[in-house]
Amino acid sequence: MNIYALVKRTFDTEEKISVQNGQIAEDGAEFIINPYDEYAVEEAIRVRDEHGGEVTVLTIGSEEAEKQLRTALAMGADKAVLINTEDDLDELDEFGAATIIAEYLKDKEADLILAGNVAIDGGSGQVGPRVAELIGINYVTTITELKIDGDKATVVRDVEGDSETIEAQLPLLVTAQQGLNDPRYPSLPGIMKAKKKPLEELELDDIDLDEDDVEVKVERVDVFLPPEKQAGRVLEGDLQDQVKELVQLLRTEAKVI
Repeated sequence: MNIYALVKRTFDTEEKISVQNGQIAEDGAEFIINPYDEYAVEEAIRVRDEHGGEVTVLTIGSEEAEKQLRTALAMGADKAVLINTEDDLDELDEFGAATIIAEYLKDKEADLILAGNVAIDGGSGQVGPRVAELIGINYVTTITELKIDGDKATVVRDVEGDSETIEAQLPLLVTAQQGLNDPRYPSLPGIMKAKKKPLEELELDDIDLDEDDVEVKVERVDVFLPPEKQAGRVLEGDLQDQVKELVQLLRTEAKVI
């Protein structure tokens, strides 16, 4: 099988993030593979191990993204592709990202494409479905189970706390939801092997696109951190007194009753 996994370099939200002049400050920030994309990479590797074929991980960005691609290779992917837009684009939105990815994939005859359900830095969940629409293949989002039999896939997808089972024909794009699998940690042998695995770097010209083809459609007005939470208050005294005080606070301070 010809399998592709789409990955994105994102900020590590477990680390402290600072905002300066309406932008997230990259100095000193930690970057990782988008966690939902890790599920996609893991599932791609499992499908290859069961059905044969090759896994290619693909990302868009600067040379800094090579680190995340090497991590995916260390997990077990076979090769990687970086479409470097650093010199060509100042901004890239979901439309532009999907256009670039689809243009690259249009003649690759992919049987299965996996992506994360959302990126934790944007949360739009648009790129995967947009890619599928642009290249004209089936897609199913937020999947938690995937089984393939020949050219047919059976998927279970998360639907607002419930689930539904869908059958679809390959080629197929799916987006991975938490619960699909437990992504493996790169082993030391995997890390050593990853250094020798092919990593191809392309630019927009190499896939017959220019800046006008991916002009941003969305204007980012502002970026800001959520307000700090105020410290909670501990009520003391008898239970009846606590209840009375709580009701009073809900009425006078929280103004919810």
